[in-house]
Amino acid sequence: MEAAIKTVVSVFLKSSKGKENLGGKEFQSLVKGQLKNILTDNEAVKNMRQQLDNNQDGKVSFQEYMNLIGFLAQAVSEQLSPNKHPLGLFTLEIVNPESFCKRSYLRCH
Repeated sequence: MEAAIKTVVSVFLKSSKGKENLGGKEFQSLVKGQLKNILTDNEAVKNMRQQLDNNQDGKVSFQEYMNLIGFLAQAVSEQLSPNKHPLGLFTLEIVNPESFCKRSYLRCH
């Protein structure tokens, strides 16, 4: 678990180039590089960034980034339930990035 935490933090710091926030281009690059199988549409990435931007400053802070990580971790946890996917095999896809912060934003295959 320590390695996973270090990875999450390192990805943010590398993507933000050591700054406190991710700008639009940095966020898009992070998503394309790290979440390429979940979200690929440029406009959808922009909409997701806007949904995460709680303080509406046009940037994604570390806390806002952690909200993304938390949402995705929760979705994975729910989908790895033995009743849903006994083998733990699934594909996670954001189907409605405009409502990303709502519970109905993910579909698993």
